Amino acid sequence: MSVLLDTNILLRLIEPSDPEYAVVRDAVKTLTMRGESLYFSPQNLVEFWNVCTRSAARNGLGLTPEETNRRALLIEHQFRLVPDNERVYQEWRRLVVVHAVSGVQVHDARIAAIMLTHGIGALLTLNGRDFARFTGVSIIHPREVVLSGL
Repeated sequence: MSVLLDTNILLRLIEPSDPEYAVVRDAVKTLTMRGESLYFSPQNLVEFWNVCTRSAARNGLGLTPEETNRRALLIEHQFRLVPDNERVYQEWRRLVVVHAVSGVQVHDARIAAIMLTHGIGALLTLNGRDFARFTGVSIIHPREVVLSGL
């Protein structure tokens, strides 16, 4: 099975003080031990960089670009990058029109478009509801992996 790691997963993996850190780490470790292919997309890393470098007062981590770069390199070395291309754009356009997507949810539609274009079967995320409207996108919560051995 191929699994795309949502941005909220990547952020928890680099933040041991986060309450979700342990379950996210254990889920990623379990999937890796099972030999699953774990991916991230350019969209995920853009969102990751945004949150990491945004101030804590604005719901970010307040890291410097240098600190963020070190963490991004860990992600790039541990997981596979799924490329962006024109087909992803076309699928994203189709999804936002068909599902009448607006506001910040356009980013979720882009993640769904990446998965559908590249045949990635599942998304590991803490926010499954954000993706429920997109058929063909299977949602996995980290607790499901850890508790049920999904």
